[in-house]
Amino acid sequence: MSKFIKKVSKTIGLAPGSLVYVGEKELKKPRISIIDYDQENFQEKEVKQVEECFPFKESTTITWINIDGIHDTDIISRIGKHFDVHHLILEDIVNTSQRPKIEESEKYIFIVLKMLYFDEKEDETKAEQVSIILGSNCIISFQEREGDVFNPIRERIRNNKGRIRKSGADYLAYVLLDAIVDNYFIILEKIGEKIEGMEDELVAHPTPENLQTIQNLKRDMIFLRKSVWPLREIISGLQRTDSDLIQDSTAIYMRDLHDHTIQVIDTIESLRDMVSGMLDIYMSSISNKMNEVMKVLTIIATIFIPITFVAGIYGMNFDPSISKLNMPELGWPFGYIFAWGIMIMITIGMVTYFKKKRWL
Repeated sequence: MSKFIKKVSKTIGLAPGSLVYVGEKELKKPRISIIDYDQENFQEKEVKQVEECFPFKESTTITWINIDGIHDTDIISRIGKHFDVHHLILEDIVNTSQRPKIEESEKYIFIVLKMLYFDEKEDETKAEQVSIILGSNCIISFQEREGDVFNPIRERIRNNKGRIRKSGADYLAYVLLDAIVDNYFIILEKIGEKIEGMEDELVAHPTPENLQTIQNLKRDMIFLRKSVWPLREIISGLQRTDSDLIQDSTAIYMRDLHDHTIQVIDTIESLRDMVSGMLDIYMSSISNKMNEVMKVLTIIATIFIPITFVAGIYGMNFDPSISKLNMPELGWPFGYIFAWGIMIMITIGMVTYFKKKRWL
């Protein structure tokens, strides 16, 4: 249940804006990287001290400050204080159980959402909270740990490809959001392939292990829905905003991003329906197999009923010298063979009848 509910009990009773990290324990020191650029110039560096980011506040170029690791609340506090970020926003950044949302102020737009990735070793979908603060010429992004889907964006900035270095910080924010949403399609494709393979297996060879797999898939789909559905509100908010931080030239890209988000949500709903139907397929397959077993056993029992009757009659131990009504064939030399012949004929006749009725 750690996917859905994280321990927030240590924040109860604290003053609003208290910075308490809610998430997995991290031992590594946060990694701070800076990319500063315009159409002609570019610089990229990794800094050791958060104070090295401060000069970029008044920069006329576009600056992207990325912080991997939000467990050090002192760093978050210092950078928030210098860039005039409200303490309630800082509280949301370090609370990794935060619901995806958007908040606007005069100086910046705050966005928090989930970045998904597929863990091949554990064969499950995992999420990482990403917080983005969009200023006039600066973007500050906060991630729980190192590793993200932004490396292609960094390459485009380094090589001056596309529109990024010709556009403002709002376009960079769009590109970051677009990278996260595009990665959703990769996750959904992997889950879709898993669901299709499971459906074929359920029809052919259902096993008790399949039931656990179905349950895991249902849990993943609930998790995906919880992570992605609020994203539609975020993109709609960016489309409708009157903030000067979003230029008209970027609005058309936000509409395209909104279309991608709707497509992701529709795909999630389709996959949820498929997973829900898989349980019915499993129960139907198990029931059909049970019916086949019962059918075979019933046919065998039906065939042996008359044979058992014949054997029971001739198995009665009456003494023919005492009984007034002698049992036929008891003294006949071929009685044993004759009894077997009757039972074989009964069996052949019943099997032939069952085949004509297509019960076999």
